[in-house]
Amino acid sequence: MDAASFTRKVREYATDSGNVFVVAHARRRMAERGITLPQILEALRKGIVVEGPTLNAHRNWQATIRRFAAGEEIEVVAALDRGVIVITVY
Repeated sequence: MDAASFTRKVREYATDSGNVFVVAHARRRMAERGITLPQILEALRKGIVVEGPTLNAHRNWQATIRRFAAGEEIEVVAALDRGVIVITVY
C-alpha cells in the first residue's frame, strides 16, 4: 500500500469517529502529552503520512500521520484494520 491509498482509507474511516479506536497505550500518551481526541481526529482527517505505511507485526498497514492542530504539531501512529487503530501519539 502506498501513502496516498493509506491516507484515503484513514480519512474514509475517520469521517465517523466510531471507526477510530484508541488503544490504552495511546490514551496514556494523550494524558501525558495533553493531546485531545479532537486533535487526533483532525490529524487523521487532514494530516499527511510522514512515515510508512508498512506492515506491522499484526499484518496491518501502519503509518505515522502528522498534523498541526490546536496550536500544536502532533503525530499519530495508526494502523488500519476494520477501522483506524491509534497506537500512540506524540
